[in-house]
Amino acid sequence: MSYTLPIRVYYEDTDMAGIVYYANYLKFIERGRSEWVREIGMDQHEMKAEGIVFAVRRVECDYLGSAVLDDLLTVETEVANVTAARLVMEQRVKRGEEVLCHAMVTVVCMNEQGQPVRLPANIRQMVH
Repeated sequence: MSYTLPIRVYYEDTDMAGIVYYANYLKFIERGRSEWVREIGMDQHEMKAEGIVFAVRRVECDYLGSAVLDDLLTVETEVANVTAARLVMEQRVKRGEEVLCHAMVTVVCMNEQGQPVRLPANIRQMVH
């Protein structure tokens, strides 16, 4: 399952050279994952009430091009791999067909004490 989120580049997203500051791509892909979670019907408030939250464990990111003020970008999010303990997402930030940023993001679940826990079975089913 793939999800696409449109994002407009605002002045606040750029650096002194007028291009998107590299760390802002992490914000863009976070928004893409958050909207994907909503799209598939996961309720993070309900998860938290049950004592489980998502946490990013690892991000591997390649910056391949530069976005600038007023660019209309798309963030593509899809599941690359699911195990009992982790969810690996592949994400691309694109301007048209040009990939500007490619990321592999590993997400895990944690309990209220900050300890890792298995992905709940219903979540594994939702993302397969």
